[in-house]
Amino acid sequence: MQTVRIGTRESRLAVIQAEFLADYIRSSCQQLQAELVTMKTTGDKILDQKLDEIGGKGLFVKELDRALREGSSDVSVHSLKDVPAQIPEDLPLLGFSRREDVRDVLVLPEHTSLLNPGLPLGCSSARRTIQLKKLFPKMEIKSIRGNVLTRLEKLDQGQYSGLVLAAAGLKRLGLARRISRYFSIEEILPAAGQGILAVQGRRGEDYGYLKGFFDPDSTCCALAERSYIRTLDGGCSSPIAAYAQIISGGKLKVTGLYARENSQKYQVDMVIGGREEAEILGRELARKMKRQMAD
Repeated sequence: MQTVRIGTRESRLAVIQAEFLADYIRSSCQQLQAELVTMKTTGDKILDQKLDEIGGKGLFVKELDRALREGSSDVSVHSLKDVPAQIPEDLPLLGFSRREDVRDVLVLPEHTSLLNPGLPLGCSSARRTIQLKKLFPKMEIKSIRGNVLTRLEKLDQGQYSGLVLAAAGLKRLGLARRISRYFSIEEILPAAGQGILAVQGRRGEDYGYLKGFFDPDSTCCALAERSYIRTLDGGCSSPIAAYAQIISGGKLKVTGLYARENSQKYQVDMVIGGREEAEILGRELARKMKRQMAD
């Protein structure tokens, strides 16, 4: 029986997410079996610096890409929001999972119900920081690195008054009970690809057995959001956000946030069009916002 080796980061959340694909293969592809190949990426090893200072999102995929190229894995599973806007031609994204809750959330220390204004609010991205400063103008916003469980440990040790995290990760970890507040899309626009899993493989190979794992609506939204950040050349340090959703009439609505680096001012705009135009809509919105920023 052929084995499909699934490459993943070794954090608990990454393993849970990779197991979603492994479970699909085991239940839907009886001629195949699945096993995980876990590894620690450079982004997981360097935790004392901001991500944009040490190379950005690519540090979370470099080792997984190498494993694919060397043949020690057959596919990789990523949180789509961690995948760089530009990917190697020889390692295409094969498809996208059904989306989990896309919202960001506030997590407070155990047994507390209010933010402590004397301690910083922790988050991990320029996108969150710039929006949180509008919501909590009197709070210090401080960077925090590490996987979800590591961040929660720092929170409960009293280093932070609260954390802003993705609802999707907490729910997949079985930690929804830690959520104190859900931020609406209007309050904090999420990262492009948030809540979606991406499966990556090698160009030219047959991955038809994975078709049932991929979700058409998520795929449409992912293509639009990634087109938007790619057009803006969005990296981990850029205050950029994007959220696409299927609305009434089967139309696709794409909302984007854009700010200059080192500026606290940002703009939000949106476009609506046919879902078959997902990538075109993402590019159209990005160019529109670039023009507005230039003006």
